[in-house]
Amino acid sequence: MRLTFIGADHEVTGSCHLLQACNKNILIDCGMEQGPDLYENQEIPVAACDIDYVLLTHAHIDHSGKIPVLCKEGFKGEIITTFATSDLSNIMLRDSAHIQEFEAEWRNRKARRSGAPEYEPLYTMEHADAAIKLLHPLDYNQRIELCEGIDVRFNDMGHLLGSSSIEIWINEDGVSKKIVFSGDVGNSDQPIIKNPMKVEEADYIVIESTYGNRIHAAEKPDYVGDFTKILRETFAKGGNVVVPSFAVGRTQELLYFIREIKEKNLLPEFPGFEVYVDSPLAVQATRVFNKNVQSCFDENAMELIRKGINPLLFPGLKTSVTSDESKMINFNENPKVILSASGMCEAGRIRHHLKHNLWRSECTICFVGYQAVGTLGRKLIEGADEVKLFGENVEVNASIKSLKGISGHADMNGLLDWLSGFATAPQHVFVVHGEDSVTDEFAQTVTERLGFPAMAPYSGGCVDLATDEILSAGVPVRKTAAKPADIRKKTAFQRVVAAAKRLLEIVYKNEGLANKELAKFETQIHNLADKWDR
Repeated sequence: MRLTFIGADHEVTGSCHLLQACNKNILIDCGMEQGPDLYENQEIPVAACDIDYVLLTHAHIDHSGKIPVLCKEGFKGEIITTFATSDLSNIMLRDSAHIQEFEAEWRNRKARRSGAPEYEPLYTMEHADAAIKLLHPLDYNQRIELCEGIDVRFNDMGHLLGSSSIEIWINEDGVSKKIVFSGDVGNSDQPIIKNPMKVEEADYIVIESTYGNRIHAAEKPDYVGDFTKILRETFAKGGNVVVPSFAVGRTQELLYFIREIKEKNLLPEFPGFEVYVDSPLAVQATRVFNKNVQSCFDENAMELIRKGINPLLFPGLKTSVTSDESKMINFNENPKVILSASGMCEAGRIRHHLKHNLWRSECTICFVGYQAVGTLGRKLIEGADEVKLFGENVEVNASIKSLKGISGHADMNGLLDWLSGFATAPQHVFVVHGEDSVTDEFAQTVTERLGFPAMAPYSGGCVDLATDEILSAGVPVRKTAAKPADIRKKTAFQRVVAAAKRLLEIVYKNEGLANKELAKFETQIHNLADKWDR
């Protein structure tokens, strides 16, 4: 009965934990690292073909994005998650694969010109499709027997449509333990989705700490009022409001606010203004939101539904899917709202809209989410006078605004409030998914405020759940900047190791085969070994 920490340990992205119990290997999340990382993640200590289940807390790529890699390496188990997360994963993993393939194609065009080695994508659409076929959705609050000795239940965590904490009951060799994984804890009173659901008991808790040392503003921001003001000021000048928006979650929240603006006629001077959602992923995600109304929408949103009002639809809403439809938006001279990805302006159609609008003093670029250091969005917020887009220098004459207060993550008080729902103290709280210093700081806060023993493990940290023995706190191995050639070499070697592990698995599966067949198999393995034993 062992828990090993793999990813998002003293870091914010790449969530991954390995639970080994009842002769099963279970991953809780398998996310992709995004942005700069401080530490090297340990490799998952079992072969992909030996993993029995992936329990997925939600669809964000930093929690789900490497599942196709598992499939590429031989994983054929079940991916258990909620219905809404299954629906979102269907589109987000495909979108991620498309990005991987596009980047590989772009890099290889450059490589062919320079004579550099070919770049291989992390995974392809084939691997994403393989992952999607393994999705097994279940309802919130439904306790199921995962296998003999292990039960699981998913609870709404109010972070993203379908997001959940996961309760896991383990009974092995006469020892019973319960562990709860928080996933990402949602911010209270978000539009559309419900508040995080508390859990009453656990022996162990694994909790995120993204905002473990921050407190959101005490007064709830007036999202509708603030956005209305931005629209009024911009439209009065004849300009466009361009919103770099994350396709899943943030775009739907903005549609919710705009519907209210229109419904309450808060802009009587511009009653028919148009709103363009220019992101195929956002369009698909909005359909998923509308599909999962009953299970995921909060009471305010459901009240609208009962009145026959779709919270995400309104007059003047237009969607563009094809590139030609996207291009036509900038030929429309009427003042309008353009919602487009990506949220940090690093890729996608938003960069085209910035090229057409940044230089216009009558326009506004309105940011609605965090902008990481080094991104184009961060440069604009910090006051850049000029930026380069598609090889062209573009002057920044548009107004740069930020809609404050929109956050999908609970702050320190929200995290503590969720933890306070446990009626008795757990044996241990493990703090993950936070910046390096924040994880330790929040672990100390948990101990001081709630009296729960808490620690922040590094990747490779391991605990025996049966005895509550910390086998290892993990080792902080600083990540060094690797050369592209070294990265390719490491990736190629890891694929060979994975292939070898698969071969060993096949050997074990063939126990009991006829001696003649086994002798033939043995000879083939020796021949292969002799060929490569250099």
